[in-house]
Amino acid sequence: MIRTMVRMRARPGCEPAVTAAWRTAAGRIAGLAGNLRQELLLDATDPRVFVVVTEWADESALHDYENGAVAARFAGAVRPLVEPPGPGSYRVMRDPDGTGSAIFVDVEVIVPAARLAEFERGYAEVLTRMAGIPGYVREDLLREPDSDVFHIFAEWNSEAEFYRWIGDPAHAEQEAGPIAPFLLDFRRRLFHVAAESGSTWAPSTGREADVDRTTDVLVVGAGPTGLTAAVELARRGIECRVIDKLATPPGQADKAIGVHCRTMELWEDQGIVREAMDAGIWLTGNMVFVNGVETHRMSWELPELPYAHLGLPQYETERILTERLATLGVRPQRGAELVEFTQDDDGVLATVATADGGRETVRAKYLVGCDGAHSRVRELLGLTFTGGLGRFPQLFMLGDVDVDWDMPDGHLLRFLHETDGRMDGMLVCVPLRGEARYRIATLAPPRFFAQTGGQDAPPGFSEELAAPTLADVQAALDHLAPPGTRASNLRWSSVFRISHGIVDRYRDGRVFVAGDAAHLHPPAGGQGMNTGIQDAWNLAWKLALAVRGLAAPGLLDSYETERRPEGEEIVGRAVRMAFTDELDREDLKRQFLQEMSMLLSYADSPLVGECLTDPDALRTGPRPGDRAPDVAGLRRQGVGHPLRLRDLTRGTRHTLLVYADGSADEAALATVEKLYAEVRGQTAGEVDGYLLLSPDVPAPRLLAPPVVRDDDGGFRATYGVTGTALYLIRPDGHVGFRSQPIDADALRKHLHLVFGGAK
Repeated sequence: MIRTMVRMRARPGCEPAVTAAWRTAAGRIAGLAGNLRQELLLDATDPRVFVVVTEWADESALHDYENGAVAARFAGAVRPLVEPPGPGSYRVMRDPDGTGSAIFVDVEVIVPAARLAEFERGYAEVLTRMAGIPGYVREDLLREPDSDVFHIFAEWNSEAEFYRWIGDPAHAEQEAGPIAPFLLDFRRRLFHVAAESGSTWAPSTGREADVDRTTDVLVVGAGPTGLTAAVELARRGIECRVIDKLATPPGQADKAIGVHCRTMELWEDQGIVREAMDAGIWLTGNMVFVNGVETHRMSWELPELPYAHLGLPQYETERILTERLATLGVRPQRGAELVEFTQDDDGVLATVATADGGRETVRAKYLVGCDGAHSRVRELLGLTFTGGLGRFPQLFMLGDVDVDWDMPDGHLLRFLHETDGRMDGMLVCVPLRGEARYRIATLAPPRFFAQTGGQDAPPGFSEELAAPTLADVQAALDHLAPPGTRASNLRWSSVFRISHGIVDRYRDGRVFVAGDAAHLHPPAGGQGMNTGIQDAWNLAWKLALAVRGLAAPGLLDSYETERRPEGEEIVGRAVRMAFTDELDREDLKRQFLQEMSMLLSYADSPLVGECLTDPDALRTGPRPGDRAPDVAGLRRQGVGHPLRLRDLTRGTRHTLLVYADGSADEAALATVEKLYAEVRGQTAGEVDGYLLLSPDVPAPRLLAPPVVRDDDGGFRATYGVTGTALYLIRPDGHVGFRSQPIDADALRKHLHLVFGGAK
């Protein structure tokens, strides 16, 4: 069998004529000897892009068609109607209803002739690995004539199975692994059948005629926040475009070093936690000195934490996230700056200045501003900082140096100086990867403030002021660090100013802000980058449902409802910690867990709920809105090792956990299969589920959901369940709903708040 694909982009207003020309040609093609298939596919996000797909029994049949009158007549008809095709390679093609029917995925790769043998060896291994993937049917490797462009054209049983596989971090191992170097420049597109008997199709409106590119979500900013949003959207099959005004990724000039435990959990879900650990250094504790006297010491290696505090420069974080995003078919467009945008009821129209000096117009369903402290998105929306933007009058300096002293490895060290009870000096030293290497932060010498003329400088790094010298760093150490401390090998340094504040709103119509675009605060506690990542983690799954038409009307509003209070609290805490010794609380452990975002809760969100017949039920378990804690020691038939609860809940969908112990009656268990089927139907398959049983309960005869045993009683103890109960875990790992006993009606009502009338 031979398959051909021809891409073409209609000239503005010519879309109906292209469709009509195809309808005429398709009937003639179908009558040719050896023709197996003929179809015209339409890009779901750009109604001017078409793909003609034909299949032929053999080369001879294709040759006769390409050199015959039918092909010539069709080419002559469409030539004046279309433009040269634009780039695009990673595509999903499906029937208009998109339910239950086979889909086709096209991955375009460029293989230089010198590397052809390497690619063929890797591709053979890919075929072997893919054979056991659920839903995967087969694939063909196609090569464009006289070209180094290849197409991997794969068939899947359903769109749901393909997206489930794409959303699993392990897919990078199965497909991208052996041929990863060839998969760096592809992206996904969704196509519908455009012209066949009885199909309906509407041409684009005049408003769209001048659009250069379309996408589901335009992400402005390729820092950790924007990259996280893009990864989460792409994992869910949502087309996104990421732009960043920087022509190249940032180097060492960044402030973010610490990666919180909660962020590590998110990275585990995304499949990048190993890369982060390999590139970072563990921060095992902290010590605080006031006027040279140690006042606090705490170990950060707590047994209840899944991960310790990781030291990882932000440029490494961005590298790891960018590489993960590439495995999903998305690469940031650098040197591309947002100029302006307008929005209407259907989407956003943005003007982007490109690296070559040109401009292009992008049509997106949503726009997410992750463009940092000097956010253009925030400016264009006219967002203001509640209570005004606060600025510390001091200038600060950062530097990466080697430090020779007698201090324990792996500890974050904070040195404070007080005069008459008032703090007038501070030095923070964060370990970096390497022998005795530290990132130091302290007040800049007075001469830098004098160079500003006493005027306010914008927040962030100063390009106008000269970089601090090794002598400046040594002077700070002499003043605040233990006697005899010596600095050497200054690799990088800079001066910066700190601002703090939070915008009045996180959403305006179809435009959102996240990360430093939404909130600014001192680096105390290392909250900035981690909070931005949490913003994106909260928003992306909701945006994905909205793009697919599965979101309830209030779902996107919950982003601001849930994240803005957290932003307010973090800004306030970071400002207090910047120049005060706030570590003298009685419960240092709780403070640390709070700083690591392990106590983060959306308990006040209208998007979470519960139904309890006994007020004391589930009292010891996580509340609605709380982070769902992990549990070890679970068992599933056929799996030769214990499972963690996170093995069940990680991924891109909600997870329904139904629990029953020996006191549950058979009638209650008999309803579980029906309940699960109803939930799946109500949410368009966006809820996975498991029946967790205590060891003394016989396994019921159910087709679904799968049965998992709580052999060690860890789930029962951690979640406080008895009898029958259920927990619904959101895609972001927080409890969305819980009930004891099982209340199907209450669960349906809750799901309506998230999914509305999804079918």
